[in-house]
Amino acid sequence: MNLDKAKKRIAKCVKRGVKGYPQISLSYFGETADVATEVSVQFVFEEGAEAQEQRFVGKTDVREDEVIQSAIVKIIERAEVSTVLVTDTVSLLG
Repeated sequence: MNLDKAKKRIAKCVKRGVKGYPQISLSYFGETADVATEVSVQFVFEEGAEAQEQRFVGKTDVREDEVIQSAIVKIIERAEVSTVLVTDTVSLLG
């Protein structure tokens, strides 16, 4: 899947809003606020359940990495999530 298609699919899922569980949250991290070198994908199956987390790390901006964005789309599709949440900012790695 190409990068633009993956990004559009993720954005479409986010635009649906909060529709319940299962839910995925995407958080981006980096050394600076401009470049996200890590993404945390947290999956919550049901309300009150503990989140399962998977991290992807890249040498460049993971938001522009075709492989990572495609993997996120696959996770969303396979888990049949109802809600996708994304933080708009890049949190600084400490």
